[in-house]
Amino acid sequence: MARKRQVQDASILHGHHVVSGPELRATFDAAALDADDTARVRRRVLHGIVLVLLIGVIAAGIITALAIINGRFSIPTAEPAEEKVSTCPAATFDYTPPEQINLNVYNSTSRPGLARSVADEFLARKFVVADVGNIDAGYRGVAAVISGAAGQSAAFSVQRNLPGSDYFQDGRTDGSVDVILSQDYRALAPPDLVDQTPGTLSCPRESRRVADDDRWPVMPSAAPVS
Repeated sequence: MARKRQVQDASILHGHHVVSGPELRATFDAAALDADDTARVRRRVLHGIVLVLLIGVIAAGIITALAIINGRFSIPTAEPAEEKVSTCPAATFDYTPPEQINLNVYNSTSRPGLARSVADEFLARKFVVADVGNIDAGYRGVAAVISGAAGQSAAFSVQRNLPGSDYFQDGRTDGSVDVILSQDYRALAPPDLVDQTPGTLSCPRESRRVADDDRWPVMPSAAPVS
């Protein structure tokens, strides 16, 4: 009698399960669902972080506003720049007659005989010249005209004869005036062109630093040498 032929299972091949089309689609659909779930979770986390930060910013703004209202916190404001205080005397002086001015003339340049020749020019204009000599000074410019408070009117007259000079005040109590000639000195103003109308002392070094950065010129380091 013939044996019955066994029906072979199509899902089994050589002892291994054969994945069918529906099973394969089901696997990919499950993977897609998992990916969607992961992306959805990430978006929720990101939205949560943004919401927390936003709430923190709002809370900080409210706290700062309350602190300002209660005076516990103040917002710094820009302060106006300090106005530069002038060290140049602002008084108006009359021209003092040269014969009433006691003058000292010093040469801080390398030009020999400069102090003597300029002193002779001042003498010819009837200034009273006392000391004449050479000194070492750190001033750089045309000439420094130096006096105490009592000699400012006299210094004004000296400056009218010495254009381009810089005025400086020191602590002397008499009315004498020192002239320190520097490397930019060229000549006195012609006698007939000296302006004798009232005016103020000239301190151009305040805005045009032709010397050192200190308030005063460097005074002589040693006694004048003739």
